[in-house]
Amino acid sequence: MTHRTYTQQALRRYTLPRLKTIAAEFGVTPTGDKRGSETWINAIIAHQSTHPEQFITPANVPLTPVEISFYDHEYYAGDKLIAAIHYDDDLTRPWVVMVNNKEVHRASTNILCHHYICSHYKDGSLPAQEQNATDTNSTTGNAIKAEIFNECEKYGFKILHDGIYNNDVKLGEVGCTDGSWWVVGAAEQERVACQSALVAVWRLAVAQTPRHTELLNRRFEMLTPMDGSSYGSINEFLN
Repeated sequence: MTHRTYTQQALRRYTLPRLKTIAAEFGVTPTGDKRGSETWINAIIAHQSTHPEQFITPANVPLTPVEISFYDHEYYAGDKLIAAIHYDDDLTRPWVVMVNNKEVHRASTNILCHHYICSHYKDGSLPAQEQNATDTNSTTGNAIKAEIFNECEKYGFKILHDGIYNNDVKLGEVGCTDGSWWVVGAAEQERVACQSALVAVWRLAVAQTPRHTELLNRRFEMLTPMDGSSYGSINEFLN
C-alpha cells in the first residue's frame, strides 16, 4: 500500500489529533512525550525516510485541471480526484476549494484557489481525497454539468450558481435526476420532463421567441424546419 509523503512543514499545520491519525495510518507509534506534536511529527518523518517504498511524493504526480464548466473545475493526479473548485453566492469570496465535499479554502478569484490547490498538494498539506464509491456519483454529476454547459454554449447562455442566464436575464434551470432530464423556466414552478439536455436547453431558448407557447406545446420531434424561423438553431437539431 502506498501513502502520500508529508513534509515537516506540512505536518506542523495539523492538529495533534490529525497527526495521531496519520501516524496510525502508517502504523507508527512514537516514543517520548506523546502529548507533544513534535514527537508525532518526528516519528512520521522518520518512518517515511526508512520506508521510502511505501510513499509517493506528490510533486512526482502532476496535477491535471479539468474544466467542467466556467464555475466548476476538478483537479486530478493521474486518475485520482484530488480537489474541486466551485462557485457560490458569497459576495466577497465566491470561489471555494472542496475536498471530500467539504470546504477547505475560500477565495475571491478562481486563480487563487488554483494556487492554493497546487501549493498545498505539492507540500503534502492538502487533505486527502477519499477514493470510494461516491466518486462515481461525482463523475456522473460532472458529466451532466458538462452536457448542459455544452448545450448552453451553443446559444451563448451563461450558467451561474442559481440557473441559466442570457444577457443577465435568468431563463431557468436544467438538470437530470435519476437519469431523467428536466427543465423549469424562471417564471415557472414545476419541472417539465425532457428527452435530453439538448431539448431542455432548447426549451429555454425558444421560450424567448413570440411563438414560444405554440412551439413548447408541440413535441420536439414533431417540429419541422419551418419552425426554425422562430429560432434558427432548430434547423441544426432537425438536420
